[in-house]
Amino acid sequence: MPKTRYKKGSDGYWKTRVWDGTYTGRNKHYITIRSKVSSKDLEEKVADFRRKIQERRSVRDSGITFIEYARDWAEIYKGQKQINTKAMYERIIEKQLTFLPASLRLQDVDRIHLQKLLNHTAGKPRTQQQIYMTFRQILLSAVADHLFPANVAEEIFRTVDRPRYTPGEKRPLLPHEKAALFAADFSVMDKAFIFILYGCGLRRGEALALTIFDIKDDQVTVSKAHAFDGEKPVQKAPKSVNGYRTVPIPQSVSSAISDCVREAKANGGTYLFHMRDGEPMTRSSYQKMWRRILREMNKASDQEITGLTAHILRHNYCTELCYQIPKISIKLIARLLGDTEKMVLEVYNHIVMEKEDSTGAINAAL
Repeated sequence: MPKTRYKKGSDGYWKTRVWDGTYTGRNKHYITIRSKVSSKDLEEKVADFRRKIQERRSVRDSGITFIEYARDWAEIYKGQKQINTKAMYERIIEKQLTFLPASLRLQDVDRIHLQKLLNHTAGKPRTQQQIYMTFRQILLSAVADHLFPANVAEEIFRTVDRPRYTPGEKRPLLPHEKAALFAADFSVMDKAFIFILYGCGLRRGEALALTIFDIKDDQVTVSKAHAFDGEKPVQKAPKSVNGYRTVPIPQSVSSAISDCVREAKANGGTYLFHMRDGEPMTRSSYQKMWRRILREMNKASDQEITGLTAHILRHNYCTELCYQIPKISIKLIARLLGDTEKMVLEVYNHIVMEKEDSTGAINAAL
């Protein structure tokens, strides 16, 4: 007589626990299936349930469309993210995921839909990367909400290749840009802004949030930043806990920054970089300032200056500091940047390696 797969319990039922295709946190969620008839009957029930999982009938059918759930997900689960992060998710949902039919039900999503989105944005690797990341987070959230089968989500991301994206190589200032920086005829405020990026390595948002009280004894204290929510400036904390820091102001830019502080005090203002009414800069007022800066630099340059951004000056700051190793340590460079040692090593390791002299070090040591 063939051996039964399941044993009858003291309550008179044959029963077993079966994964229902969803997760609770990181753990698989199981349900109990029972039979009053026999072990074989229980086997058939288990097999039938597993077929339902494959056929997507094991999760709640909410009737919600994919795009409706995506919008709810962005509002509920990403609502507390940084402004730029929220904007990225919303942009991908509204400009990319809406390429799929509006009537597509969440439960009907399959690998073909993700692949269509990636095909539609061929040649745009950064956008493809963001689509894949957003699509994946949405489906995993639906799994956690018991609205989408985990096994199907796993299959989609196992069988659709993750897009590869390599950020463009960061660069420091070019020689003609650096020369123009010191030769240009800037206004007091414009000069202080670009000099504080150049001489202190601040992020754009950190610089825009500076007040007269943040500059003291040839040092700048970073404790806040401004981000743009549409046109409006919004104050926020620095990018990370490392962002809170005090940075020395080098002599080469000290007088320009001091002039800006004096001018702001004389006008009764608080913000170093502001509009005519003394209020912090909006997005459009910042863009106007940056265009003025580039225009004056081009007037002073013997070569055209193109593609210069605020972040290039921050990158230049770190590059120049790395060339001062071992006079300065990687740990201190990271502290001045308001970043981690890991980031400095990942981005600037090639400079550190250029300075290494293995033969000289061995001869000196031994």
